[in-house]
Amino acid sequence: MFRLHIVPAEGAPFVHELRGDSLVIGRAAGCDLALADPFLSRQHSRFSRRGERLFVEDLGSRNGTQVNGRPVHGPTEVGPGDAVQISGSVLTLLPPGGPPGGPRGAAGAAGAAGAAGSGGGAGGGFDNTVFLHRQSAADLLEQQTAGAAAAAALGEEALRRHAERLKLLNEVHQALGRSLTLDALLELILDRVFDHLRPEQGVIFLKRPDGELARAASRAADAAQAESVELLGSRSLAREVAERGAAALVLDAQTDVRLAGAESIMMSGVRSLLAAPLLEREGTLGMIVLGSKVTVRQFNEEDMELLVSVASVAALYIRNLALAEEAAERRLLAEELALARRIQLALLPPSLPELPGWELYGANTPSRGVSGDYFAVVTRTAGPEGDGGPAGSGGPGDPAGLRPAVPAGARECVLMVADVSGKGMAASLLTASLEAFAAGPIEDGLPPDEICAKLSRLLYRRTPPEKYATAVVATLALDSGVLRYANAGHNPPLVVRAGGAVEELGATGVPIALLPAAGYEAGEVLVAPGDFLVLYTDGIVEAADPEGAEYGTERLADLCRRHRHATCADLAAALDADLEIFARGVPFADDRTLVMARRL
Repeated sequence: MFRLHIVPAEGAPFVHELRGDSLVIGRAAGCDLALADPFLSRQHSRFSRRGERLFVEDLGSRNGTQVNGRPVHGPTEVGPGDAVQISGSVLTLLPPGGPPGGPRGAAGAAGAAGAAGSGGGAGGGFDNTVFLHRQSAADLLEQQTAGAAAAAALGEEALRRHAERLKLLNEVHQALGRSLTLDALLELILDRVFDHLRPEQGVIFLKRPDGELARAASRAADAAQAESVELLGSRSLAREVAERGAAALVLDAQTDVRLAGAESIMMSGVRSLLAAPLLEREGTLGMIVLGSKVTVRQFNEEDMELLVSVASVAALYIRNLALAEEAAERRLLAEELALARRIQLALLPPSLPELPGWELYGANTPSRGVSGDYFAVVTRTAGPEGDGGPAGSGGPGDPAGLRPAVPAGARECVLMVADVSGKGMAASLLTASLEAFAAGPIEDGLPPDEICAKLSRLLYRRTPPEKYATAVVATLALDSGVLRYANAGHNPPLVVRAGGAVEELGATGVPIALLPAAGYEAGEVLVAPGDFLVLYTDGIVEAADPEGAEYGTERLADLCRRHRHATCADLAAALDADLEIFARGVPFADDRTLVMARRL
């Protein structure tokens, strides 16, 4: 005949014999064995006899069934000495003819695995540690209703204690619901814990971003205990409580086998110990640990359940406070980004010059509030004859190799587009430096290749090695249409001819600030009446569709070709519309800058 030694959640241990082939255990009166435990399901587990073998299975309970600390996922065979835990009760299968007491350590071994339940009292032959399965605030609120009915069934005294617990939780909710800083919130939690549980020492540990526990608040009943408060943060205890989410009640830490290696607790002199996880839906935020000498205060299971309830409520408010702080930080960051964007817009041309015989266009669209792109359109007077390039110097798009020189004193327009590596705030700061360093060489009348060389040297000395920029600098002679340019590793500008041909102006040097001393060559091309010059950044041609395909230079050239007789503004609008059609809702990953010059 099979016999179970039962240590219930409430009441004295007893032995129960299995007389039939099935034994259903739960808190409902209709069960074969009804136990007084508010956290037990109505029909929690079932023992089934199959000849000379015995099996246990969970009946879909809320808190599960464990055998020797391992969850049961189907009928599981049990033998003499095996400990079955259901909520706060431990049932041990006795050997045939054995004494009515379980083997020492059986319940404790299961508890050490972090399962729900109790290891029994110190005098019942079991280890003197009790573990309660992880529960969130939502679970506890649901259980309070069931607990009230169970307490009423147990009698007036149990009902009174349950009512006091609900009153305390209501007080905690009201107290923690005020607007508080984290430090004040933790101190208030300790206030309530010390008022109702009267420990000698108490510590709240919170998880750091790296996952390690750090003392966030502590208290001692007297100064003599203050120095040893932090010793309550034992790694042995943290593994069970903060990592596995199981509350713990240690009746005597000095004799508990699981804490034998916890030197910090041994040194603290604490005998009775209580710990509960600060548990929320995503996991544990930390833990609350209380300690006391046995001669002063020995905690019990009701104390543990109360601390679990308080800790769950506290975790809710700690998490809400963290979310509020994160929201405030996001608002502050949004304000800083908006300010940075306003400053950056001030660096861009507020308006473009009106040039007889030419139409100009420039626009920048950031992908992250602030941009790593930059463009400039500046008019200036050309230097002595020859600054615009010697007569006859050819370049891309000039098969004949003949171009007129820039006449002395002629007005010219400097066009510049740059793209700093990276995105966001860091890229925008480097963009501001690039704008400042480029202003002087442009105003000094330097040609494009010398502007790139000087700009590269200045930025290289002031930026980390991984930071660089691609750029196109071009001078456009307004009367002749001669475009002299230097392309520092940038996307090739397009010259869209009135007849429909499209020419690409390739690189004439490496990106800006990539090398300590980089040289650049100058290219030259003629922009004839009716031609378009299109400068752009890679945010346009690298825009992606849902399949990951890029917009590409070829599609951009084709669109420019089809709209070559439109105004600059109309061509830009057509490009924006085509990009949206192509992307099909995929966000643009990079900043987009477009500068155009159309010779009328």
